[in-house]
Amino acid sequence: MFEFDKSQKQIQKAVKAFAKGEFDKEQIQDFEKNREYPIQTWKKAAELGFIGIHFPEKFSGANLGIFENVIIAEELCRKDSSMGITITMAGYASECILRFGSDELKNKYLPKIAEGESLSGGAFIEPDSNSDLSRISTTAVKKGDSFVINGKKTFVLNGGSADFFIVLCQTDPNASIPTNGTSLILVDTETEGLSTADQGTKLGTNMMSMSDLQFDNVKVPLTNLIGEEGKGYDNVQKFFTESRILYAAQAIGTAQGAYERALDYIKGREQFSRPIAAFQSVRHKIADMCIKIESAKLLTYESAQRFDNGKLDPKFSALTKMAATNAAMEVTNEAVQLLGGYGYMTEYEIEHFYRDAKVLQIREGNFTVLKDIIANTTIGKLK
Repeated sequence: MFEFDKSQKQIQKAVKAFAKGEFDKEQIQDFEKNREYPIQTWKKAAELGFIGIHFPEKFSGANLGIFENVIIAEELCRKDSSMGITITMAGYASECILRFGSDELKNKYLPKIAEGESLSGGAFIEPDSNSDLSRISTTAVKKGDSFVINGKKTFVLNGGSADFFIVLCQTDPNASIPTNGTSLILVDTETEGLSTADQGTKLGTNMMSMSDLQFDNVKVPLTNLIGEEGKGYDNVQKFFTESRILYAAQAIGTAQGAYERALDYIKGREQFSRPIAAFQSVRHKIADMCIKIESAKLLTYESAQRFDNGKLDPKFSALTKMAATNAAMEVTNEAVQLLGGYGYMTEYEIEHFYRDAKVLQIREGNFTVLKDIIANTTIGKLK
């Protein structure tokens, strides 16, 4: 059983108080309806140190770990899944700079993320290859002291709001192994030749934009290379191993939020002159939901602790993300069922927890991708 230390308990308490004070239900509904980024809430979260808490102090972080990031994501999503996911994804892919970038890039970009001055985005997926990052057609060609980038990316989180993007490019089309010819390059949003196109309304998390990016002879300095040239694919996979833990945390918070609302409802709802919480079928549903949440929570905490202890474990990260997002989908679905018609109504919030749970299953590796990782690392390569 995991026991938070004093510092972690204080973080949890502070995040809970922040969410209670800043997450207004009606305002959140307006943000979602109007597809508007919650700028003031994001900036307040940054002021309190909830963004980039895992960055070193010299980059305006708190020099803590992914475990603390998990605590923050869980508590924010527990209060409201849409706002929680949006706030905890404010620095999406900036970990690529943190883990692999030069001191120059770290000093220039990481403090802006932690201080709530900049949003970041990761541009990895392409329209024709989707989740297969071994088939990258966006090219970055060296010309003098610059890279010239051409191509298109899709499903870019924070695409319409980010100040810069981490872009996976093909830098050596002649590499014998295609993945060995890819590199990560940082591109500022205002760079000439870069254009964004919003992809429209989504099933959930509409306050966070998702866009296509078009690169037409986009010129960036060679110093914007993140990590070693030719290591882009490998570094993205390492980033995914880390970010899947955060998705799992978002999922358990989302599940917990829906579960608690359903629990309150069944305690107050009466049928045949007694609370429906007294019926065995309902009680067993609650028990099943509790089991799924607590099991996923333990996996997520274990995965975060392993990462913070220096163990990069793609298999455990993948199974954690899969278990937690499955739990979120099943728990939120059951919560809607327990409320009946009310569960379908926006006013009762559970319906948007349900919708947000679905996107967590899809992002950063769908079931097929995650099962392949788990199977490949479990079975190994066969002749």
